[in-house]
Amino acid sequence: MEVSSGLGPRPGSSALNREKHDDNEGISIENLELETSANDFRSNHHFHSMSALDILRETVWILRFNSTGFMAIVAVLICPVSAVLLSNVLVDQSIVKRLSFRLLLVAKSSGLPLKPFIKQSCHRLAEMVVSVAMCFPLFVTLSLLSKAAVVYSVDCTYSRKKFDYSKFYVIIGKIWKRIVFTYLWGCVIMSGCLTLFLVLLVVVSCVFLIMGFPSDLILYPAMVVGLIFSIIFANAIIICNTAIVISVLEDVSGPQALLRSSSLIKGQTQVGLMIFLGSTIGMAFVEGLFEHRVKTLSYGDGSSRIWEGPLLVVMYSFVVMIDSMMSTVFYFSCKSYRLESADAEKEPVLEAMAIGSGSTEIQ
Repeated sequence: MEVSSGLGPRPGSSALNREKHDDNEGISIENLELETSANDFRSNHHFHSMSALDILRETVWILRFNSTGFMAIVAVLICPVSAVLLSNVLVDQSIVKRLSFRLLLVAKSSGLPLKPFIKQSCHRLAEMVVSVAMCFPLFVTLSLLSKAAVVYSVDCTYSRKKFDYSKFYVIIGKIWKRIVFTYLWGCVIMSGCLTLFLVLLVVVSCVFLIMGFPSDLILYPAMVVGLIFSIIFANAIIICNTAIVISVLEDVSGPQALLRSSSLIKGQTQVGLMIFLGSTIGMAFVEGLFEHRVKTLSYGDGSSRIWEGPLLVVMYSFVVMIDSMMSTVFYFSCKSYRLESADAEKEPVLEAMAIGSGSTEIQ
């Protein structure tokens, strides 16, 4: 896919395949014009892989084209989840302390020195696990619905259409089960990666402890294991995010969507890692601001919390939305790069569902 001054059609676009449904549904003059312009664009441009910066530029153009729909998604679906996540209102700190204490015991028995870095890492890990467990109902409902809505909006934008709430309601009812199924499989994979990391970390630390290394030196191989795990975990998140996009746009789910995702991003992993790194830095920055400016009273009388809290929630929600949009554009970029010929294209599942529901209503 090549970035231009305007929006280019995505591969498999409904505008490119509208002629397949001439016998079932009439085509308006406006749709014919869109089809002609899309075919002209396709004949004059070659799709190439996009860099992370190109994907960000494309995302900005998409946001400008359909800003109303995306802002509605942020306000209704993403902001409530962001407010709960940033405030940790559902997190029981007593559970966090107990889990953090158990992790410290495991670290100490493995020979790791109980330095402030280790203590802080155990506390952050315990807080993250408890937060994910307590907020899981929000993740599997509002958060997942927001991801599907973002994917649908990007798909509509590439088709030169506005976000249609009624059509999205019909579509999400048909594909919701496979989105949830794919998300649950992604959770299993990420949980497995985290468990494998902890086991491997304990094993490596115990091995060096048995060999007689001092605890200060055991910290270095543990850091190497942590660095390797970070790369693997980042790749797993990229695969899972792309699998969610695939489960929305294609008729696959669960393990098939994950396998399709891992196959699709081959050769584009570096771009995915850059997107993940940028999004992670942005979210961590806003989380740090919220921790310092809202949750911790380190200045004044705290009256600024009234406006700083909601502002940071909106900022965090916006970063989350941009991350979902870039994941969707990344999917289209990878798919365009791997597309061998126009004859291999198929009608998008979303458009087929919408047409099918429309014909049913007419009958």
